[in-house]
Amino acid sequence: MNSQAPQSATLGADLRALRKARGMTLTEIATRLDRSVGWLSQVERDMSEPSISDLREIAQCLGVPMSMLFAHSAAPADEQGYIVRAGSRRPMGSGDEGLIEELLSPDLTDDFEMVHSTFKPHSRMQTPANRSTQEVGYLISGRLDLIIGSRQFTIGPGDSFRIRHESFQWANPYDEPAVAIWVIAPPVY
Repeated sequence: MNSQAPQSATLGADLRALRKARGMTLTEIATRLDRSVGWLSQVERDMSEPSISDLREIAQCLGVPMSMLFAHSAAPADEQGYIVRAGSRRPMGSGDEGLIEELLSPDLTDDFEMVHSTFKPHSRMQTPANRSTQEVGYLISGRLDLIIGSRQFTIGPGDSFRIRHESFQWANPYDEPAVAIWVIAPPVY
């Protein structure tokens, strides 16, 4: 195996979960990649290993950062699918808006994903998100301003929130980072 390629133990399952969460078929993705449905099916079943270029194109089709696909780390066999060690979390997103996210779930094959989010001081989401998801969050530290639908809230440590199929936006205009745990269903990363 190429030493630059990601560990594939859960890559295929994650790709399948991401594709299904977006309501896309194997045929749609294969057509966009100019690949066969059979090849893509083998990738999703971890029977074929995609190249770096393939992963770049797949990430683009699924609307996820390529880093999400490269960050698979090998866990001890008895922990795979059960335990995610603090130093083995997969980073998600680009961090461009001041949001650093890590996947707490072992993979994306469940009906939900759990995410550790750190909102840098004086950062904000530039464009409201509108996803077909249900999301629940718990703020561990800091303060965070939320706009959910047309309502505005400021939350602090120990507060929680819910977003159900509605537009939302966040901002951290404060001098300290805000840290939250999010549960998102279905998985979007």
